[in-house]
Amino acid sequence: MSRRRLLIGSAAGAAGAVMAAWALAADDSLPQWYQPPKVSAKTERKKRPLPSRTEQVNMLQAGHTYDVLIIGGGATGAGCALDATTRGLRTALVEADDFASGTSSRSTKLIHGGVRYLQKAIMQLDYDQYKMVKEALHERANMLEVAPHLTRPLPILLPVYKWWQVPYYWFGIKMYDLVAGDRNVKSSYYLSKKNTLELFPMLKSDNLCGGIVYYDGQQDDARMNLAIALTAARHGATIANHVSVIKLHKTAGKLSGARVRDEMTGKEWDIKAKCIINATGPFTDTIRKMDDETVKEICCPSSGVHIVLPGYYSPEHMGLLDPATSDGRVIFFLPWLKGTIAGTTDLPCQVTHSPKPTEDEILFILTEVKNYLNPDVEVRRGDVLSAWSGIRPLVSDPNKPDTQSLARNHIVHVSPAGLVTIAGGKWTTYRAMAAETIDAAIESANLKPLYKECQTDGFLIEGAHGWTPTMYIRLVQDFGLEMEVAQHLAKSYGDRAFAVAKMASMTGKRWPIIGKKVHPEFPYIDAEIRYGVREYACTAVDMIARRLRLAFLNVQAAVEALPAITDIMAEELKWSDAEKNRQIKIASEFLANEMGQMVNRASRDKIPINLSKEEIQTYIKRFQIIDKDRKGFVSINDIRRSLKNYGEDVTGEQLHEILREIDTNMNGQVELDEYLQMMSAIKSGHVAYSRFARMAEMEEEHHEKESLKKKITVERSGGGL
Repeated sequence: MSRRRLLIGSAAGAAGAVMAAWALAADDSLPQWYQPPKVSAKTERKKRPLPSRTEQVNMLQAGHTYDVLIIGGGATGAGCALDATTRGLRTALVEADDFASGTSSRSTKLIHGGVRYLQKAIMQLDYDQYKMVKEALHERANMLEVAPHLTRPLPILLPVYKWWQVPYYWFGIKMYDLVAGDRNVKSSYYLSKKNTLELFPMLKSDNLCGGIVYYDGQQDDARMNLAIALTAARHGATIANHVSVIKLHKTAGKLSGARVRDEMTGKEWDIKAKCIINATGPFTDTIRKMDDETVKEICCPSSGVHIVLPGYYSPEHMGLLDPATSDGRVIFFLPWLKGTIAGTTDLPCQVTHSPKPTEDEILFILTEVKNYLNPDVEVRRGDVLSAWSGIRPLVSDPNKPDTQSLARNHIVHVSPAGLVTIAGGKWTTYRAMAAETIDAAIESANLKPLYKECQTDGFLIEGAHGWTPTMYIRLVQDFGLEMEVAQHLAKSYGDRAFAVAKMASMTGKRWPIIGKKVHPEFPYIDAEIRYGVREYACTAVDMIARRLRLAFLNVQAAVEALPAITDIMAEELKWSDAEKNRQIKIASEFLANEMGQMVNRASRDKIPINLSKEEIQTYIKRFQIIDKDRKGFVSINDIRRSLKNYGEDVTGEQLHEILREIDTNMNGQVELDEYLQMMSAIKSGHVAYSRFARMAEMEEEHHEKESLKKKITVERSGGGL
């Protein structure tokens, strides 16, 4: 028996070696290096190991000719890769930054058909709008079905403050249900004023007539994008992030490949492809001009800013829609990952790799939110935990002679040289957009797929196969994880959560047994950093923004967790100290500029000092207790000494973060006026919390206790003489 096993093992090993040799060969013949996937069982969990990024890049460098080369790793690009590879096409995808690094990670997190579009379709008798809503509602149901761990149905309340609007909105929402047909999530319903306030107690009650609740879906957008890309890789697609296209090649006037550069190493090489797909969102025109410098630009970028507020601003299981803001825009107010998302704005902008939220946009959202919440809920500027801007790539249709008007839906365009461009559309319809794009690619390049029809409708995404709503209980029982952590792992990784848990380190506590948190306020653990590297995270920004969603949830928490995260990444990726410091610097700049840290700080610094004489005297006293040497400023050593009084041992990086939090003139010292500015900002609500301010308060309490002890000791010794 053992001899037979040995022979089988040897044969398997030899077969593996032969397959590896074939994979590295530059021959194009289909059986030699590419095995088309068998997708007849759409719900079957793929057992193929996920190739490492190094292996994927090596495959791209091996000289193969791909059927399709997809440029762009957002939702649409990843969807194209999954569609193409499941049809049996030899598929490659390159992304200049990270999967979902652009618009696809900065959405409202909704999976929706578009209530507003349906309203326009009915009011304007517009059949194209109706078709767009019908398609989106089908895709909404499909996303909820194929990735149940990353998605959920979400009830959304539409509060009504005028009686005549009740039948108007009720009819519109019922039409939304009707158009969805058997793909409807749940039926909408009307609520009385009393029941509305029971479900959404923070809502303003004055003049409230009632509410109408309808259902859409919600997702973790960046992780969904990543899961689609990983699913494509499991089924044979060659994908690589941080690989940019710098030139397109043509043979006899037709596109035949691209020159690419690995942004992590600087190495350049050529990839041969029969068809090239441009799925680059806001950067659509950049790739189109590589194909033809004379083409007119079709992208009209629009900035959409969202903010994250604490979870207590909204119920955990219900969102809110403001259908008519002061300037006619729509604002959503949604619970997401224990926080509350509010947004979005819609303003023309310039295309950039690093869009930034502005103070005006943040204040607009806060003002609109304030209009809907009761007076007990003080909407404070300091409660903005994070803010980000996403660029929505609205496009004009190059297929039509009149390109002035923007396309309501997505467009697929094939250039004379064969560049297939997919642009516009929205997150919810990524799969349908991908299917139409691959159809166009097959026709334009005369490709020979194994399956002519799209295979992805109902196709389960990475993590969905073994997931159940109670799967987290097994993680708690089998691994000794904290329940909140287990729930988070199950929702983020689905049935791959067990692989993550196996990488978790021991806590050294009685409970939980494993799973060291990277930040005490969030359920993210050390194992996710190690697993994230296997999910192609190459930089600290990849990790804090998209493998974990910490940067989007709380920018200050992300700053505090950054040193621990980069330490683990340095172990996994063999970074030198210099590289680790470089990654921290880049990630800090990302948090400061793109996640709202600097705009939050600038907002605080504009607030005039508004303190009473008594308050000023109190804060001066606290400041002087920390500044024992009466230097007139507090140094990093003063902060370290103060924290040690409470047995709190913090790293040098954490000390610098506490200092940066309040050091407005960036001279490495906290001066009295800066401290008073901070305290005034806290009082006015422009800053929700300051670790430095709390530290000063505790230092004063400690000082008073010590003074009292000395006084009692003196009195006792005096009484004994």
